[in-house]
Amino acid sequence: MSMLSKRLAAKLGNDLVLADGEGMDRYLRDWHRDTVGAAVAVIRPRSVTDVANAVLASRDLGLAIVPQGGNTGLVHGALPQSPSDHVVLSLERLNRIRTIAPDDFSMTVEAGCILSAAKECAAENGMFFPLALGAQGSCQIGGNVSTNAGGINVLRYGMTRDLVLGLEVVLPNGEIWNGLSTLRKDNRGVDLKQLFIGSEGTLGIITAASLKLTPLPTQRETALLAVASLDDAVALYRLARRECCDLMSAFEFMPPEAFPLAQAAMPDLVMPLSGQYQAYVLMELGGSGLVDMADLMQRFLELGMEKGLILDGVIAASQSQARTLWSFREGMVEGQVKRGRHLRTDVSVSLSNLAAFVAEAEAELASALPGCLAISYGHVGDGNVHLNVLPSAGTPDGERDAIIKRAKTIINEVLFRYQGSISAEHGIGREKMDDFRTGLQPTQVQLLAALKAAIDPDWRMNPGVLF
Repeated sequence: MSMLSKRLAAKLGNDLVLADGEGMDRYLRDWHRDTVGAAVAVIRPRSVTDVANAVLASRDLGLAIVPQGGNTGLVHGALPQSPSDHVVLSLERLNRIRTIAPDDFSMTVEAGCILSAAKECAAENGMFFPLALGAQGSCQIGGNVSTNAGGINVLRYGMTRDLVLGLEVVLPNGEIWNGLSTLRKDNRGVDLKQLFIGSEGTLGIITAASLKLTPLPTQRETALLAVASLDDAVALYRLARRECCDLMSAFEFMPPEAFPLAQAAMPDLVMPLSGQYQAYVLMELGGSGLVDMADLMQRFLELGMEKGLILDGVIAASQSQARTLWSFREGMVEGQVKRGRHLRTDVSVSLSNLAAFVAEAEAELASALPGCLAISYGHVGDGNVHLNVLPSAGTPDGERDAIIKRAKTIINEVLFRYQGSISAEHGIGREKMDDFRTGLQPTQVQLLAALKAAIDPDWRMNPGVLF
């Protein structure tokens, strides 16, 4: 242990401070394990009081704090950068579900609660927490809130911001703000919780959240559909939005490359459609009560085929088959990881520009970087596309770095022409800071600086992120 870590342990206790290299390793690597950070120590509090004490101890020792949840973020926002003055504050031990109130359609959970555990608890009580991510088996509620996570159900239920009723936060001065209200309507001035949602740990440490629940869907219909192009996928979404209304919870598009990538990660997956098509849609309807969801899906698909938008398709006959269809979407991401380090983007444009943006960006990438695989997929209804660029197998690391940098520049240049966003749901972290600052208006800079100075005047909370 270093002298600083020993002093930290003396203040907080050895049980809360981890400072040996081997034990710290998993806190110092990103989810893909291809980027390594550095820190003095890892603090693992067991209670909100422990978190407050850790903040005060770190301040006394001149240490900056990098809050960390499940460490599944994709922009290095929870990755410490300094072996001399950064500490990781892991929320993994604050993992209790404090209360669940089905009659109030709410639950209160601690920041370290795994997303899937919160969802399972809600389901056991006949409720549904709709946030759904590929990493839900390891990501934590505090991280979801601090990054304003998106996922596959945004179309119907909104971003994490729309699912939070209240927060408990430890401020940079060690004070605890208890804003864990479960009121749906509370118009008493400025909504303070919104300052911390999406602020990526730069203004305080979220230790608990009150969450909005809905009735558990008793009917789900999932379909994999083949279409002629992304343009047709967008047209099909517009039709679905009108005909299926708010009963549509997900509408994802995938290119044909998605399936071999998924099968590389999950060899047992079998493609359910026999033909080869230019684009695919994964669509889900869900609800409970008196609506016949199977009939609605069937009638919508018949309408889509009549209009020439659907070329082929399959409807899951069971929840097991539905999970298999979703495995292609999730396995595609794992398949990209197996191809080695690559460019991962998370951008958004207006829905009317989605197909044109993808076509233009992919064309410019193909011209400038022949041999690379550009793969676009994402959430049609909210204009969010993950346009990733995979260098060819065997590309040396130095050349790979240059390809990733060039591809990012090309995509951002096209994106700015379409007045899009460099981050639709993953946040800014450290990876997107330069691009983020480039796009800021002077007034935005002034407002952000004033906010940071008021809440964290010593700039000790997650340095290098957002501010």
